[in-house]
Amino acid sequence: MKRKRSTFVKLLLVGTLAVTVAAVPEPVEVSNVYANSDKAVVKSVSEIQQKLLSAMNSRESTVRFVYQGQTESLKTQLKEALDQAMDSDPYIHYTIASYSYDYRGTSSSADVTVRLTYRETGSQTEYVNKRVKSVLGSIMKSGMNDHEKVKAINDWVVLNLKYDTTLEKYTAYDGLSTGSTVCQGYSLLTHKLLKEAGIQNKIVEGTAYPEGNPQGQLHAWNLVLLDGKWYHLDTTWNDPVPDRDGAVSYTYYLRSDVQMRKDHTWTKSYPAANTTYRSTLKTLAAQKSAKSSVYRTLMNELEYHLYESNAVVRTYLDLNSKVKAAKQSGKKELVFRFGGKENDLLKVLQDLQRKAGVGAIRYYHNLFEDTNDLKVHISW
Repeated sequence: MKRKRSTFVKLLLVGTLAVTVAAVPEPVEVSNVYANSDKAVVKSVSEIQQKLLSAMNSRESTVRFVYQGQTESLKTQLKEALDQAMDSDPYIHYTIASYSYDYRGTSSSADVTVRLTYRETGSQTEYVNKRVKSVLGSIMKSGMNDHEKVKAINDWVVLNLKYDTTLEKYTAYDGLSTGSTVCQGYSLLTHKLLKEAGIQNKIVEGTAYPEGNPQGQLHAWNLVLLDGKWYHLDTTWNDPVPDRDGAVSYTYYLRSDVQMRKDHTWTKSYPAANTTYRSTLKTLAAQKSAKSSVYRTLMNELEYHLYESNAVVRTYLDLNSKVKAAKQSGKKELVFRFGGKENDLLKVLQDLQRKAGVGAIRYYHNLFEDTNDLKVHISW
């Protein structure tokens, strides 16, 4: 029997945004500001926002326009317009690496220049858009509802990305083109896939606290809207590290605020996630509908059956019956809930080897949520 635990801790990074501001109001004549200029004229924060958003979508590096109005608060208005433009599209927000702006003019008009740099070029984003459509074309099946779509997207992201241990890849393009990225790339790609599939979602900025790291690390994940209720989805933390082919974890799949706050925090205002997805699925599965069997299957795949009291393994006989059933289904692994300590688990696994003739066993375990039991994954 081989005892093995994952000890690698993900360093969680969110790209920082560099900002430079230079305001140079000068006592020049209005005619000088507009002279020989073909720049667009804007008069409000909303007009500035639309102009900036258009430039960002086109990945323009320099945006020039004339602002007509009181310039006393122009610095604040420019910052507000930039924030609104980025907040209106999470993908753009986290693709911009830095911005700066400067202006000069009179008390009633100004010539404005905004400079932008990006982590992803226009052609790279176009590549992402095409790949997203292709991926959805392969994993979306006729008749799927949003619950099935979210799981298909989560599974594809986890199975096709690896965490970038070099900590140098931040974008969805990095993830799709090289196969690895950090949490920002995971959340951006997940956002794109969900949005293209018609599922509303947001990107959450926060801090995550891996075991043994009380200070935490900057992190990003998604907030997903399903049937009018919000849930947290962390595809980065659903991906085992080191990467295991074919392995998907659902520990951070559609979590409530209460569940997520056990090792994630956030300070910005986001929609409240007040419902556990387990209770949602249980209610849906109990209803008489064409999708009832789908919801029951989802509950098993998400390992919600482990919450049932009769699912607890305590003895060799309990475990042997589950291993036999798994073998009959052609499986070579099993996840179960164990009612006892690690020493008790070792004795049960040793009995499984000795009495049932199971060969080398690898196992992983962690505490089962809100209990003193263990959640155990074994393979043989």
